[in-house]
Amino acid sequence: MAEFKDFNFKLAVIEALMYGDGTLTPAFSIDERFRARGVGDLHSHVYENGWEHTVLDEARAFFEALEISDELLATVDELVFDGGNQVFHECSPVWDGEDDLFDVRSLDDLPLLPNLKRVLGADDMVAVPGKEEVFAARGIEVVC
Repeated sequence: MAEFKDFNFKLAVIEALMYGDGTLTPAFSIDERFRARGVGDLHSHVYENGWEHTVLDEARAFFEALEISDELLATVDELVFDGGNQVFHECSPVWDGEDDLFDVRSLDDLPLLPNLKRVLGADDMVAVPGKEEVFAARGIEVVC
């Protein structure tokens, strides 16, 4: 199984596989997890506990431990870096997209995606100097 170096890069891959094409199952739902523990209003609960600018521990633990097979990784041909991604809501339910909480800081995980052809939104959420050259060297189209 693949070992990711950048948690936020892994989240972008999970977005593509779990919430995009639905091949990585079962889909994680932070709402369902908290409802099962008796929390009716997750948003209020997050604010009451001061968790609004963080990745919830339960989500981080789940996504960090999630194993993704090489076969599934080979199906990823496009990544979308967008503040509205479902995976970000699952990690931080009240995140407003106004900070760098989910910015990718390393592209060292690119070799895990041998068929990646296109990335969208890299200008806003990939905080890697020289990222354009890195993508270009791998033949990856960047769409703003």
